Order: sequence, then C-alpha cells, then structure tokens
Amino acid sequence: MIPKSEFIWMDGKMVAWDAATVHVGTHALHYGSSVFEGIRAYSTAQGPAVFCLDQHVERLFASCKMFRMPVPFTPAEIRAAIVQVVRDNKLKSCYIRPLVFRGFDNFSLDPRRNPVQVAIFAFEWGSYLGNESIENGVDVGISTWRRMAPDTGAALGKIGGQYVNSQFIAMEAADHGYQEGIALDVSGNVSEGSGDNIFVVADGTIFTPPLGSSILKGVTRYATITLARDLGLPVSEQNIPREMLYVADEVFITGTAAEIVPIRSVDRVSIGGGARGAITKKIQDEFFAIVSGRVEDRHHWLTRVG
Repeated sequence: MIPKSEFIWMDGKMVAWDAATVHVGTHALHYGSSVFEGIRAYSTAQGPAVFCLDQHVERLFASCKMFRMPVPFTPAEIRAAIVQVVRDNKLKSCYIRPLVFRGFDNFSLDPRRNPVQVAIFAFEWGSYLGNESIENGVDVGISTWRRMAPDTGAALGKIGGQYVNSQFIAMEAADHGYQEGIALDVSGNVSEGSGDNIFVVADGTIFTPPLGSSILKGVTRYATITLARDLGLPVSEQNIPREMLYVADEVFITGTAAEIVPIRSVDRVSIGGGARGAITKKIQDEFFAIVSGRVEDRHHWLTRVG
C-alpha cells in the first residue's frame, strides 16, 4: 500500500492528500488520456535531492506534445512544484508522480475539449522489485504480449492508456512466478519490461534495444549508458534477438522505480553464473554513489531540495 504524505500539488495549489480528488466522469478514468512521470528523490548528506529533474520534466512535456495535450503550466513551474512537494512533505527520499490528465467535460474520443489538469504527489517507497533485488537479482520471463507496433501508439510517450499493455505483461509474469516480464517488439526482437528498459552484456560490450524497438526513452537508461561510457565500457544500441538473452554473460534492467536490477534467469534459464555480474555491479555502484551524494555529481543530475 502506498503510504500517505501530507500534501499533494493539484492544479497550482497544495491540498491535503485526501482532498486531491477528481470527478467520476474524468476523461482519463475512462480512456487513459493522461501522461505521467516517475521520479526519485534520494537522501544525501546535504538533504534530499531529486534525480534528473530536468530530464523528467522535459520528457513529461514531450509526451504531452505527442498526445496533443497542452500543459497549463511552464516547465519551470512544474520543476518548482516537484521540489515543493518533496520539501513541504518533509520527505528525505521518495518516489514522485507528476500526472497531467484530461478532466471532465465530455466522453468524445477526441479528448481536446476536456480541461487539462495537473497533479504531483510523492511518498516514501523502496525498490519497486524489492530491496533485495538490487543485489540478488530477479527472475523474468518472455511475455506472450508484444509491445505496440509502429503507428499503433506513441511508444516514446509515457501515456497512461498505453500502460494497459504493461499491466498485461506484469500480470502474466506474476502468474508464472516471475518478478518481471520482458516483451518483444512487433518484429520479435527484445523490447523492454513492463516498466523498465533492458541491457545485455556479452563479451565485454553492453547492448540495449534502440528507440525503434517500441521502448520508452528511459531516464535511468540514459544515465546507465552515460555511466557505462564513463567507465570505459562500450555500449551498442541495436536490435537484440530473444535467444541472445539466454546466452548473455549478464542481463539487467533499469528504471526509475526499479533503479538498476540484475536478471538472474530468463524463462528459467540461468544467466551467466545465476547471480549479479561484475559489470552490472560496477554500474550500480557508480549510480548509487552519485545519487546518494557520496561522489561528485559530475553530470549535474541532482537538484537539491532546500
């Protein structure tokens, strides 16, 4: 269960958690006409710091542009509101959910007459796949559900309705005893998990699917690629056949909620030694050192909450 915080930012005002409600006719409830972000703030010795705030807000506005949904606030106002939500709720580390959605006016499938509303809330939350997953890894299965084909959706957008596909993937994975499901794209190549990007390590090179494989342009994906190259590790964005996962030296997934999690098996086939690999650990160590403030924030990813 999500723990309550005290305040939620709703259409420009801070309101009590339980007062942040919408009408039952809200268009987004019926048709998934919403755009959202998942952002983390981490506890550091200098106080809480929001990770990659600029990148997340930029993606939020890009998703809204794809969806023809104008945001009634500027990027600067949204950034300030995100920081305010963390500060006013006195959260040391948390998960932050900005949501832009179509409110209630009509039920037309052309949603543009409905008002656009914005809410931002935050709450304490550990690792999405369990704190032990960071070290011990998780078991995943290839889903029978494919990611969307080109021109059937906007895979680069973090659009609410599109996450029905992710829910099918996650439910199927849970039913089969897996912690996560991996979807293939329309061509049968590896795409992504229900809520995370995927990386494959083979012969010292890190491979990850390209944007054209119906993946979300993940912020943690971007950070992982950046850190890997900082460490002198080659990274290749290319199509990945399903069978490459089974014979990889290492596989890991990344996402704001999941962070960086090793995969110990795919379809019950053990990956590498069946435990976290050296390259995965090296990238994890660098990532968590930066977000915790233990090493220099050389890429300026942290926004301090004063």
